[in-house]
Amino acid sequence: MAASTAGSSLPLRSRVSRESSPLNHRPSVARAARDGRPGQLVGSLSMASPKEESNRVGARNRLSQALELNKAFEGSRGEHVHMDAHLFPKPLSSVQSSNPNTDGSRLRVAYQGVRGAYSEAAAEKAYPNCEAVPCEQFDTAFQAVEKWLVDRAVLPIENSLGGSIHRNYDLLIRHRLHIVGEVKLAVKHCLLANHGVEIGDLKRVLSHPQALAQCEHTLTKIGLVREEVDDTAGAAKHVAFHDLKDAGAVASAAAAKIYDLNILAKDIQDDSDNVTRFLMLAREPIIPGTDMPFKTSIVFSLEEGPGVLFKALAVFALRKINLTKIESRPLRKRTLRTPDDTNNGAPKYFDYHFYVDFEASMADVNAQNALRHLNEFATSLRVLGSYLVDTTMI
Repeated sequence: MAASTAGSSLPLRSRVSRESSPLNHRPSVARAARDGRPGQLVGSLSMASPKEESNRVGARNRLSQALELNKAFEGSRGEHVHMDAHLFPKPLSSVQSSNPNTDGSRLRVAYQGVRGAYSEAAAEKAYPNCEAVPCEQFDTAFQAVEKWLVDRAVLPIENSLGGSIHRNYDLLIRHRLHIVGEVKLAVKHCLLANHGVEIGDLKRVLSHPQALAQCEHTLTKIGLVREEVDDTAGAAKHVAFHDLKDAGAVASAAAAKIYDLNILAKDIQDDSDNVTRFLMLAREPIIPGTDMPFKTSIVFSLEEGPGVLFKALAVFALRKINLTKIESRPLRKRTLRTPDDTNNGAPKYFDYHFYVDFEASMADVNAQNALRHLNEFATSLRVLGSYLVDTTMI
């Protein structure tokens, strides 16, 4: 499937400079709001039965509690990005967060890379029939959503072999997008080359650093020199467009088809259980529910001291809330703590943001109480999103 329609096939970095400013895009959003679809508004003006009205009231109450709690955490101490009041997002339902637009138009979904990238496949899994829009960098995808150039972004956050994508963790705190879902994609690497080129002809191989690391054993056995590029599909495109005879690429079978390359070897990853988890990002938060398995992602920072992190994690253990992920990243603008008398004036401590995923919905009172408890002593706390767990795998 084509990554984008005519007039939008260029990576967004090239296109943004030719687009009008975000303010010029808002009239169309305003018109959509008048038409009853401002980013897919929750609710309807049609008459409802007493049971339906009761369900709506319950959903509104849960939403109100969760968003009020989220608002309180947004105001806690730490790093913040200020937004104009009229730009505050409107919440999506869990159905709207994963389905195409109900008015028949196609969602525009940003991903990092070029056509044939694994991120494109993840975007199409997350939003079937979407218009997948390639971006040169992760930052560009975040900006595209914020500037209303696209509706969503699907970006990798961790891999079962390579670990966390640190760049995207940093961008989550820098930008004000909301996590509205996750999607897991089984990654199957292929060794690609131009037609007529055999494995014995290859001297080097191009790909993303993580892809090369995931195929370390196979590439060492063949004896190829590794060359790192920005993404796997970009490596395939480079080999094809320059008609290289001594170089191959590690990329997907889809990339081989798009760029007319020959697949010399399939499934060359060292571990067959190679899965990448992607986050679905939007301007609007999702309405949390309790009728399906939900996950919540937060980021917080703490004062330095013995047992402080233990105390933070204990707020979840005390309430039997399972943690599925914890990641730490340096806190920008305050990497080293101010010297004190205990270390003779030398910088001693590094300050960190802690990212945590846990298995609970923000509509769950137990989860709300855990975050209220954490907020009592955390120096900053922010809810990044509360969203449905992806239980599928391809």
